[in-house]
Amino acid sequence: ELVLKVRIQTPNLRENDFIEIELDRQELTYKELLRVSCCELGVNPEHVQKIRKLPNTMLRKDKDVARLQDFQELELVLTVSDKNLLFRVPTLSEQSGYNKKASELTY
Repeated sequence: ELVLKVRIQTPNLRENDFIEIELDRQELTYKELLRVSCCELGVNPEHVQKIRKLPNTMLRKDKDVARLQDFQELELVLTVSDKNLLFRVPTLSEQSGYNKKASELTY
């Protein structure tokens, strides 16, 4: 496995931590990197403009991904200006600990 550090580019946030993702070394492709990163970060792949290897290198193809080494830092640069629209917010009934019967009680 190749372990990479990934985050969403959000320069206006104080805290913008990386998460670690694992890629199978047999499947080191741009498409797989995009898929895993988006899945782990909860982002729609259609909203990713580019993947940047920090500090300033754009990844464009499978060969670029194949050269990555463990714990390199990557950022997903999103196309939409309002980043909040890109994340799927779970409905109240999908949130853990939600009790439908308790929400119907009247006092």
